Amino acid sequence: MHRTYSMRNSRAPTAQQMATPPPPPSSTKTGRFFGKGSIAHTFRRTTAGSFGPELSRKLAQLVKMEKNVMRSIELVSRERREVAKQLSLWGEECDDDVSDVTDKLGVLVYEVGELEDQFIDRYDQYRVTMKSIRNIEASVQPSRDRKQKITDQIAQLKYKDPNSPKIVVLEQELVRAEAESLVAEAQLSNITREKLKAAFAYQFDALREHSEKLAMIANYGLSLLDLIDDSAVTPGETRPAYDGYESSKQIIIDCENALANWTFENAAVKPSMSLRENRNSEGGFDLEDEPLQPGETDEWASDAEAPKETVESGTAEGSTEVKPAIVVV
Repeated sequence: MHRTYSMRNSRAPTAQQMATPPPPPSSTKTGRFFGKGSIAHTFRRTTAGSFGPELSRKLAQLVKMEKNVMRSIELVSRERREVAKQLSLWGEECDDDVSDVTDKLGVLVYEVGELEDQFIDRYDQYRVTMKSIRNIEASVQPSRDRKQKITDQIAQLKYKDPNSPKIVVLEQELVRAEAESLVAEAQLSNITREKLKAAFAYQFDALREHSEKLAMIANYGLSLLDLIDDSAVTPGETRPAYDGYESSKQIIIDCENALANWTFENAAVKPSMSLRENRNSEGGFDLEDEPLQPGETDEWASDAEAPKETVESGTAEGSTEVKPAIVVV
């Protein structure tokens, strides 16, 4: 029997990739000078906040820690693909049903490793965007330092020589420095908000796609397990002949099609929020809810109270079911 570890050698673009082109490969996958172990992780984390402008040190450390996260995911992805191969090799010598199912399970586990590798590229968009905020912070630091330096010089002159003519010159320089600093601080504030929203939009979109595709693979994997006859047999008894080859093959095909056709528009999980805004007299928000009036229902519904309604609404909108549909040829 032909044994394969990937769904296709040459993959056609998925529906989501056609709607939104995939990002370039992550920059963390190349240019390694300190190996792949924990020593490099520790070195990056501890040294990131020790150099560079003081304003950008905390974010610089965050960016380096995120690189550690991505390197760890990359290691998991590589190891999972090796595990998938080993699973299929182990099952090759087992009974027919176990051999066939473990081969197909290896395909699914290998696909999980592939998804994790793709997740790294999308996650890197988040990290690179956060780096751009760090760069802006670093560019603002000199204007802060210049303003502080002039302020210190004026204070020192006023203490030593209150009548020094340099005080007037320095005060004029201070006015210009404050104007430059004001512009730089405004740009930093605007860009920080813009880039922060964009960065975490990249991360959460990547998490949504990754999680939903993992859920699909998990459900198709459970369907494969149903093909194994786990009924107990007595010594000398022979199990019925296995006839699930076409079924297992169709499960893999259905899984491949489900992954290829997934898009954000037909995602199974739709984000929804339930917010109650109670403005106080000062324009803020009170955390305490107002008492319910007779016949009024609370707007806040617990997860245990609202699953049926959510599922029904999702089905009505035409959202994709996570449970696989098995077609037996």
